[in-house]
Order: sequence, then structure tokens, then C-alpha cells
Amino acid sequence: MAERGRCPECGSAALVEDALYAQQQLVCTACGCVLAEGLLTTTYTEEEHLREVAYSQSTGQREQLSCRLQRGIRRVRDLCKVLKLPAAFEDTALSYFQRAFHLPAFHQVSLEKKELLGGCCVFATCRQHNWPLTVGTVCSLLYAKQELFAGIFLSLQRELGLSVPALSLADLVNTHLSSFQLVQRSANVPATFLEDKEKLVARTMGIVELASEAWLVTGRHPVPVVTAAAFLAWQSLQPHGRLSCPLARFCRVAGVDLPPPAHLRLRELLEILLGMASQLAWLRGFNLDKKTVVKHVEDLLQHRLFLLKNAFCQQEGEEQPGGQGSSGQGSPGQGSPSSPLVTQKGCPLAGKHERGGPLRPLLPPCLIHPRKRLRLVPPSTSDSALTGDEPISDSEIEQYLRSPEEIQAFMKVKAW
Repeated sequence: MAERGRCPECGSAALVEDALYAQQQLVCTACGCVLAEGLLTTTYTEEEHLREVAYSQSTGQREQLSCRLQRGIRRVRDLCKVLKLPAAFEDTALSYFQRAFHLPAFHQVSLEKKELLGGCCVFATCRQHNWPLTVGTVCSLLYAKQELFAGIFLSLQRELGLSVPALSLADLVNTHLSSFQLVQRSANVPATFLEDKEKLVARTMGIVELASEAWLVTGRHPVPVVTAAAFLAWQSLQPHGRLSCPLARFCRVAGVDLPPPAHLRLRELLEILLGMASQLAWLRGFNLDKKTVVKHVEDLLQHRLFLLKNAFCQQEGEEQPGGQGSSGQGSPGQGSPSSPLVTQKGCPLAGKHERGGPLRPLLPPCLIHPRKRLRLVPPSTSDSALTGDEPISDSEIEQYLRSPEEIQAFMKVKAW
């Protein structure tokens, strides 16, 4: 028998004790020879009985889970480093991950979903601290699908009872535009495409607020709206040389993906801008279209509150003959005939374009362009024959009977 401190195969003294499968095994680190090994046991307290059990019931399974836990912790720390998050954020995300890792709800899930658990913890921490972080950013770092990530995030929020606030539009605009290459000097970006980040964010935020007040954000994905607003803001800051640039090339040079609905959001924004431009006195002499109206975005945003506030009287001005109900004798800035922002009817945005076309009403897009129209179903023969005097069957009579308590409660409510 070989000596205790020497390997019988290579004679090396580099022997270590490795706790594998719940047994202390003596292993040579030089050649990998196992000098002593034991049987699988459920717990360390039962090692003296040496009962052979399945691997899933042994402490070797716990050893494997601890390795997965360490791997998840490293993933959370790596994400925090890439996103340059404060140390307090990292500690909070790690605590969420360790709590969620031991929950039974995340034990019987696929390995792909377990890999996303750390990203969900980081995402929840950033949202709680009002740190601008989007789902798309996390999914791009984890190479994951947004639908799968959303499912794991909702499960995490439900199991841990987390209160995660929604990301505001201002934070979303700032975060989305930070990834644009147009705000960073680079050899791949032409000089005419470069723009100051603060100016671009401020102008984009004004257009996004306009879209929100005009029902263009409600029920829509925010990224296409922000992309279309950023494109209009970028064009309006330096119209010369940028009006001929299409949206697809703008996104390609900016280094961001072009969402398919962005073209629709751009068209809706341009319709709103054209409707507002037709009501400004100093713009009525211009033959504005969807390209040239971008030059006057600054003026339109400056007066957008007044124009949109008075746009709600469009329906009232059309219903009342001659618009008498909306042509009051107010001050010049509040709808008087002398105000340059008021039409001949007395109701801003209630008239027509100079070219004769009607203005877009300030209503949700689902009401202006409904995709599905309600079909009136004709009543059946049996329904049309009902008069209300039919006898009640024995099976239905119980639905009309009331207990004395119910009758008393009904009389109290009726008297009140």
C-alpha cells in the first residue's frame, strides 16, 4: 500500500481532498488519480451508513446547484459592469437573484430561462432606481428574445412581490438617443449627419410630447414613436441637406434598427404638423407639404399647447351653425377673432387646409382609421317573435325568486 502522502501512480505529493458526490475523496492533482473514494449518500449525517442513493437525491446535486448559482452571480456582475451601474445597484440585483434562485418556481424551467434570470434582476433594479434601461438593451446583451425575457421578468416580479415602475417617455428618449452614432464623432458618420445630443434630445422630447397629446402614443409601442420623432427633430435642426434623407438611411447611419411601424408613426406626425401649420398666420402663405413643414417644427412646438388645447372645440364648431359657440369675445390670445391662430370660424384646427382638404380631427387613431368595423347582426326569427309575455319555466323561476334578506336589502337601496 502506498504512503499517505504520495501518489501510487506518479509518486507526487500534491494530494487534495475533494468533496465530490457528498464524499471526501483523496485526489492527486498531478495525474488525477483517485486514491480514496466513497459511495453516494443523501446527507453528510448519513455517510456512516454508506447507503447508495440516486444522484438527484444526493448532496452532489446541491454541489451542482451551487455552481449554477455562482455562474448566475458572475453573469449579474458582468451585466452591471457593462452597463456601468453603481455598486448599490449591483448589490440589490445580486440579492434579488439569490432570492429568486432558491424559489421552486425557477427550478423546473429550461436552462435558457435560467440564464435570463440574472438579466431580469438587473432590469428590475434599474427600473426601481429610475435608471433608464430598456428591455431591448438587456436582450441584446444576453442574445435573448424579448418575449421570453418578458415572461421571466413577470414571473420574477410576481414571485418576489417587486414593485417596478414603468419607464417614462423622457427617460426612454434619453436612453434611446444615447445609442445613436449621430451624437458621437466617428469616421463612419458624415459631418452633415452629426448633431448635438442635448439639442436632439430636447427637440425629440417636444415632438414626443406632441404625439402623446395627439393620441399617437396611446396603445402603441414607444420605440417606433421615438424613432420617428428623432428623425423629424434631426431634420428640423438643420433642414438644409437633411430633408432629402429618408428614414431608412437615417437609422442605418445612426446604427439603430428601423422598427416597421416607424413609417406609420412618421406619417401621422407629419399630418399633425401640417394641420397645426395651416393655422399659423405667418405660415399660411407657404405651400407646405410633408417635407417643407419640417422647417417650421420649432414654431409649431412653441405654440403647440395653444393649438392642441383649442383643437378640442373642432367637433363643437362643426355641430354649431356658423361656429357661434366658439367665436367668443375673449382676449387676443384666448380665441378672439384678432388672434392670428384662429380661423374664420373662430375655432383653431376646426377649418380646412389652404389646399382645401379637411384637417385631421384630434381623436385616437383607432377611431379615425378603424381596422375592424362592427357588423350588425340581424335578429333571428326566434328573437323577433318574443313579446315578453311568455310563461316562465320551472327551471328559470328560481332565478327570479329572492330571499327575505335580499328583498330587505333591495328596499333599503331603493329608499336610499
